[in-house]
Amino acid sequence: MDDDCVKVDYWTKLEDGRIECRVCPRFCHMRAGQRGLCFVRRAREDGDGMELTGYGRSTGFCVDPIEKKPLNHFLPGSAVLSFGTAGCNLACAFCQNWDISKSRETQRLSSFAMPETIARAAERLGCASVAYTYNDPTIFLEYAVDTAEACRARAIKNVAVTAGFICEEPRKRLFAAMDAANVDLKAFTERFYEKRCAGKLAPVLDTLKYLIHETSVWTEITTLLIPGENDGEEELDALTKWVAKELKPDVPLHFTAFHPDYHMRETPPTPLATLQKARAIGIANGLHHVYVGNLRDPAREATLCPTCGARCIGRDRYEITEYRLDAEGRCAGCGTKMAGVFADKPGTWGSRRLPVAIEQFAA
Repeated sequence: MDDDCVKVDYWTKLEDGRIECRVCPRFCHMRAGQRGLCFVRRAREDGDGMELTGYGRSTGFCVDPIEKKPLNHFLPGSAVLSFGTAGCNLACAFCQNWDISKSRETQRLSSFAMPETIARAAERLGCASVAYTYNDPTIFLEYAVDTAEACRARAIKNVAVTAGFICEEPRKRLFAAMDAANVDLKAFTERFYEKRCAGKLAPVLDTLKYLIHETSVWTEITTLLIPGENDGEEELDALTKWVAKELKPDVPLHFTAFHPDYHMRETPPTPLATLQKARAIGIANGLHHVYVGNLRDPAREATLCPTCGARCIGRDRYEITEYRLDAEGRCAGCGTKMAGVFADKPGTWGSRRLPVAIEQFAA
């Protein structure tokens, strides 16, 4: 086993000797030495289970505003240390991070950092949280969980940015280590998931219901609207009604703009009017907090009080322009408690993006 590989759980051995990975609903079958679609989980050469390759190795680190995840109701204005690894367990034709998620680890795993180093870096950089992002923490679960434990020992919170395509038992383990999550609900049809992601919708919906009803993890949802693919009014109506009924009306939902990339370079970018239409549908269906993202629209990026309609948090992309919540997260106008996780006062990180040389924080 390589120095940066660790044995992992969530697998079973089949009668023909192959290993079946049980981390995500793809259930990859591998002979000794073979890798799953995610590329980072591999059947061991000795046939004794599976291993996570590249443990402790990342595609890079950066301090971002928490609003970039996007999370609008979790420590607004704060800084988050973001990192991910190579690989992904979905195959989205429109991937905005394809150079990372579709790469081979030898090409992209440029930074070496063990969990304690990451926690130390977050603390020294003044980050309120660490985000497991860029690809999906599902595939590097053990690395993410170990890092989360090191962060919690330093009172640093943990954020999963995930597609939610994960099996039940590993899901429990991953989210037990997390304080917040943004789940990428890519569409609301099985057809889209099969055609554009090589995945399935149902397990993602199960993850969302689990997070909202069975955990204390603060959860927000993002749907990237792609012209002609998942932006029809009927689908948006069904999606927003499902969130309001099966989850909660106060779950924040972000509709974000697509930009041509990867295998969908001929598809046009999402017009602002499409995002505004989607937001209006969500509000009409009873959702309290529906946001527009990836295009500038301050009026629809703001957090409004669901009771009196006052603007409680003003935003211009990743900048906080107004903040009218008290120390307990209540509307300064009518006293309504805002859904979310709020500090005594907003952070001041702003829209900065700070690449980090993680090696400088090694012991």
